[in-house]
Amino acid sequence: MRGNFPGRILRGALLVLFCAGATTLAFATTPPAPKVELAATPPMGWNSWNHFHCGVSDKVVRAEAAAMASDGMKAAGYTYINIDDCWQGKRDAQGNIQPNSRFPDMKALGDYIHSLGLKFGIYSSPGPKTCAGYEGSYGHEAQDARTYASWGVDYLKYDWCSAGRVYQPDQMEAAYKKMHDALAATGRPIVYSLCQYGYQRVWSWGPSVGANLWRTTGDISDHYWAMAYIGFGQNGLERFAAPGHWNDPDMLEVGNGGMTADEYRTHMSLWCLLAAPLISGNDLATMTPETLAILANPDVVAVDQDPAGNQGYRVWQEGSLEIWVKVMADRSRVVGLFNRGYTPESMTVQFSQIGVGDTENVRDLWERRDLGTMHDSFTATVPRHGVVLVRIGN
Repeated sequence: MRGNFPGRILRGALLVLFCAGATTLAFATTPPAPKVELAATPPMGWNSWNHFHCGVSDKVVRAEAAAMASDGMKAAGYTYINIDDCWQGKRDAQGNIQPNSRFPDMKALGDYIHSLGLKFGIYSSPGPKTCAGYEGSYGHEAQDARTYASWGVDYLKYDWCSAGRVYQPDQMEAAYKKMHDALAATGRPIVYSLCQYGYQRVWSWGPSVGANLWRTTGDISDHYWAMAYIGFGQNGLERFAAPGHWNDPDMLEVGNGGMTADEYRTHMSLWCLLAAPLISGNDLATMTPETLAILANPDVVAVDQDPAGNQGYRVWQEGSLEIWVKVMADRSRVVGLFNRGYTPESMTVQFSQIGVGDTENVRDLWERRDLGTMHDSFTATVPRHGVVLVRIGN
């Protein structure tokens, strides 16, 4: 009987129904799938490189994912578990990338991460080799994108590395767009992170090649001066940040042991004012309560995750003292008083400097307490290499 029907079913659009010799037309009402907005706020998660380097393994990643899900990081908004370099093995006879022996089943690992309510990230390069000399994606972009999608990958960090051996500088944009197009063709939403160290003013063209975030600097290290050089050097890039597209001054070093608590609070405060991705790089499975209190302070994280997506900027500098401000969605201002010097210093922000009224409420975000109503200005003593972070208004 099926072959005798004079009409066909048109998928998702028109149904042709037959009843007692009469033909009835009925239009399907299935709505289109909602568009997934990737990285509407800066991505938050963990990356293996800063602490584990090439010592990363399936066992390590599972332990970090379990810790994130249970220790308060997930509750604070951290979502991505990202494997950096050194996971790759060789390609099979068909050219499909295989993980190395430290990762016996990448699909199963992704399933485990997802079972915890987290997301799964991975790493590659547009060149033939990664920075650590493992297999890159050159010549296999579409194939690798399909493999990542089949594993359930939600985030790709794409590191320039050896690409300079096969591409000319003016081909960089095309090389990055090639992988974006390959990811898009899989139909799986995958956050796309460019890692090419700020070359060629990437912030000016990153969105045009489909990037959700792009590195603006060289690699960070767990030292105050390296962190400060990178973080304070972001001033002037604020006009290039917006929901879905973020300047990335590299991962967080909080908890890796090379800085004091005051220096780590400076690190976290500055990254949150910058609307930077918050990708922790410590060992979540062994971190101290002090480290967790820095990474997961809800008042501070909320600065980074503000839906307006404004990146903060410097409004005043005098020697080693700096004042930065971020305009929030509710029109309040978050202000960072930073002391890059060697002794505690008294610092004052004038309300007229930051565009608020003469009389405003002030809240200390690290202390998580309201300081009351203040008039015309706010003054605090800031420790060496430290910060006082306050929200002024509303």
